[in-house]
Parts: sequence; structure tokens; C-alpha cells
Amino acid sequence: MRRLKVAAFGMMALLLTNAPLSAQGISGDVVKIGIMNDQNGPYADNCGLGSVAAAKLAVADFGGTVGGKKIELVIADDQNKPDVGVAIALRWVDNEGVDAIVGCSASSIALAVQEIMKTRKKPYMLAGTAGSFFTNDKCSPMTTQWVVDTYAQPKATVKALLAQGIDSWFFLTVDYAFGKAWQSDATKFIEAGGGKVLGSVLHPLNSSDLSSFLLTAQASGAKAIALANSGADFANAIKQAQEFGLTKSQLLVPLGLMISQTHGIGLKDLQNVRLTTPFYWDMTPESRAFAKRYAEATNGQLLNEGKSATYSAITHYLKAVAASGSDDGDAVMRQMKNTPVNDFEMKNVAIRADGQVMRPLYVARIKTPAESKYTYDYYEITGTIAPEDAWRPASESACDLLKSQ
Repeated sequence: MRRLKVAAFGMMALLLTNAPLSAQGISGDVVKIGIMNDQNGPYADNCGLGSVAAAKLAVADFGGTVGGKKIELVIADDQNKPDVGVAIALRWVDNEGVDAIVGCSASSIALAVQEIMKTRKKPYMLAGTAGSFFTNDKCSPMTTQWVVDTYAQPKATVKALLAQGIDSWFFLTVDYAFGKAWQSDATKFIEAGGGKVLGSVLHPLNSSDLSSFLLTAQASGAKAIALANSGADFANAIKQAQEFGLTKSQLLVPLGLMISQTHGIGLKDLQNVRLTTPFYWDMTPESRAFAKRYAEATNGQLLNEGKSATYSAITHYLKAVAASGSDDGDAVMRQMKNTPVNDFEMKNVAIRADGQVMRPLYVARIKTPAESKYTYDYYEITGTIAPEDAWRPASESACDLLKSQ
């Protein structure tokens, strides 16, 4: 995998100098949007083909055209491989006229794609990639973060548990950029709140057997075992932890959890787990109505955070193209950041200069099986976290885009 990453970045470096000049109007008489994510691997449930369905709804709701020009979607599976993701992005923007990409890729892939999009001046909308560095030290004028990151999501969870006396922690972390960033950010919140981190273990991506890692975590004696992973890895950790009886003496704490994972694991194993989420389908009449439409379009699929964000990102992007009269990246990004996000899940939400979509977050409790009364009735929303309390403060940011304001 390391050799693949080196090859991917090498190929990218050779081609970055070929960035085209931007032009006003709609280039190629079509607005072309790429949807890139894992469609068959451990993170396929997070976005996958379900995000493609959300993207199609966004295009249909916009009428299929913008500025009198056709809107076209192109789809790709990045296979969780940086070289594959880089090759797709380069082909799309250099040869196939793709104007923007909505990504739900692993952070290692997204970092490489971000550099391509920055140089080509093409908008890159993250609708599921969680590394907090995308709006911090590695921020880009072309990237926007639409869901959650490894700073905001664990922040509320850690603070709430420290207040309950859960002051010793151990990390079970997936061994790549996203997991390590999650652990790093959460560690800062733990130590700032007076807690201690007793240790950590790294496990490979897409691990079917986590027993040795869980036993190490159990032996640490920590009150909380923080799971800095996602997708199938998270599901395996929860199920195997139950088998080993970890939950009888230690608290399993997901630092990030999408509702599709809750569905896959089940309320029996996850009941009463606390989490922070940017979106829950059953919160408002508007969100319920859209979730119903989405289910009808996908043979009953659950609308999760990444899929709803894909719809929001594409809709906001298309509004910006329409308002600016151009698919020029600089012009569109200015318009996106100057216009509040308004749709079925967000109201008057600003996009900060660093690309952070300043949406509120919600504190939730996973219901018990007895409490769940209808399909996908999984969460009780117990509180709201204001954007200024959720996301990294500008005063703590290393992003030059914020400092230059």
C-alpha cells in the first residue's frame, strides 16, 4: 500500500503542471459532476451507490439543467486505493471535462485528489471524508467539508463522558490518516478535560479479526475504549467486543458513527450508546419527507449522513453555478461561500473561508429495541450543539485562508 501511495503521488506531481486555464460560461456546454467513493469495500455503506442515488435526486430536483446546459453525473469506485483515486480524478478533470467532484473517500485518497482539484481550480466537496486537516493545516480554497470531521464529532462525546467521570481512555484506531487524526484530536480533548490516555493500538483497514487488539484494550483497564474507525471495521469491533464481554466493565465509545452502521449492527448491541451526528432523517417534516423520497428511489434504503450531504453539496454547487453564470472554479467557490446553505437538512448555514460548512451538530442516544416503534426509528435527539461550539475555532486554526481574512 505504501508503494501504491508513492506511485500515486508521483504520477500526480508529473501531471499537476498541466492545469487548464479557467474560462467564463459553461465549459463544454455541460456541467459535469463526479461522484467518487468506495462502492464495494468496507466503507460502501457510508456512501457508495446510495450517494449516487442522492446525487441523481439533486440533479432531478434542479431540473436536469443549469444555465440552459445539461447536468451530467459520472461515477467511480476508488476501491480504497490512492493510485486508483488519483488516476480517476486526473482522467476526469483533464480528459473528460469534469467540473467538480463529490468525494466520500478515505483521507489518504482525498488528500491526493484535493491537490489535483486545487491546481485545476475545480471544487471538491467532501461528503463523508472525516479528516479535520482538510479545514486546518491542509485546507484548500477548492475544498468544502459537508458532514463531520475528526475534530468536531469526538469533541462533544469526550466532554460529555468526562463530565460523567469517564476519565481513562484507550484507543483502538484504524491504521491510516483518518484514524490517526481522530485519535489525535480526541486525545487533545481528553487531556484538556483532565483525563488520561492509557494507550492505543493500530489495526489494519478492513480487519475481520480484531480480537488481539480488543484484548489489549481490555487489559489496559481504561474506563473507555474509543473506537477510532468506521465502516466494517467499526461493526466488527462492536460485535467482537460484545463476544469478549468488554462492555460489562468498560464503555465502548464510537468517535464517529453513521446511522447506516447503527442499522447494520443493530440496536441490541448499540442500545444507549451516545453519539454526535450532523443529521438524523426523523428530525423534521422536511427531513422525513426527503427520506421517504430517497427510500422510494432506492428500494427502501436508509438515508444517512453522507448521502444527505451529497444531495446538499450538489444542490448548493448547482445554485452557485446558476448564480455566477459559470462553471469556473474560482467564481463558483466564491458564490458557494457567499451564499448560505438552505435545503431540507440545513437552514441558513454559512460556509467558512476554510471550507467548513458551519452546520449545527446534534447529541443523540441510540434507542433500545423496545423503544424503536417503526422502520429506522433509531435515535433520540437529546441536544443541539451550536456551530461555534462544534467546529474548530478560527483562533486555533492553521488554515491560511482563515488567517488572511
